[in-house]
Amino acid sequence: MVLVTGPEDLRVDRAVRAVGERALESLREAAPGGDAAVDVHQVVAADLQPGELAAFTSPSLFGETPVVVLRDVQAAPKGVLDEVTAYLQAPSPDVVLVLTHTGGAKGKGVLDAARRAGADEIACPKVTRPGERLAFVRDELRVQGRNATEQAARVLLEAVGPDLRELANACDQLASDTEGTIDEETVARYYRGRADITSFQVADAAVEGRTVEALQQVRWLLGLGDTRSPLGVVVALGQGLRQIVRVGAAPRGAKPADLARDLGMPPWKVDRVRRQVRGWTPEALATAITAVAEADEAVKTGADKAYAVERAVVAVAQARSGG
Repeated sequence: MVLVTGPEDLRVDRAVRAVGERALESLREAAPGGDAAVDVHQVVAADLQPGELAAFTSPSLFGETPVVVLRDVQAAPKGVLDEVTAYLQAPSPDVVLVLTHTGGAKGKGVLDAARRAGADEIACPKVTRPGERLAFVRDELRVQGRNATEQAARVLLEAVGPDLRELANACDQLASDTEGTIDEETVARYYRGRADITSFQVADAAVEGRTVEALQQVRWLLGLGDTRSPLGVVVALGQGLRQIVRVGAAPRGAKPADLARDLGMPPWKVDRVRRQVRGWTPEALATAITAVAEADEAVKTGADKAYAVERAVVAVAQARSGG
């Protein structure tokens, strides 16, 4: 039994994942030939129905070890809290139970019961001091094999803000998109102007074959946490490709003003799309349009939206640049 306490969501998530990995490793070491399997149940306590905990903690028909992660146990209905407390008084030795609790007064009874039962406790307190956040940034980059100066960490913290999850995403992006020691200039150069990035700028970079720039921009845009961003990028990519098809099919020598009137586009946009048309072939357009259609379906059906959008951006850019 493991009790993960505290309000720092990112650290709670990482602690839960680490517990699961350790449990699987331990089971494999104990199993003949290292052949072991787990049956993982991740449940939000507020959604748990009476009787479900017993089902989750029952032995598996296939010999898998149940690993039950009960999230935010303090929010469970009273009947479920009673069931959890009762289980803690007589836990099964063949079940891995992980409880997460924000650490407040609500649901304190089950918190105390878990401690009395001898659950291992992992504390994830809120990170409030600037020095702790700076250390977090440098540690995140160090784990990815990158060195960063203290001033670089300060600039990153100022640019991103105090949320650890956003800081972790920013560190991941910096580690992926830059080279060498990360200093103040690296961070400033990476973030300069990025607050104004739009889905259409990502699309322009992609249809012009600027793969690295398009990927950096879409990662930044998706990292802002706006739930509309994935679909917005897909829509912008689709619009950009349609404009290339329409302008590319226009008669040669047509004046921008005439094309603008016929296609319902401003003259400056016609000029830009004409430049974008160069380098596109019918085959490349077909490949790019297929990639965008697949991303559109993935985003709307709830798949890994960020991965689907990044994949589409790369596919479009590489189709334009010839792979």
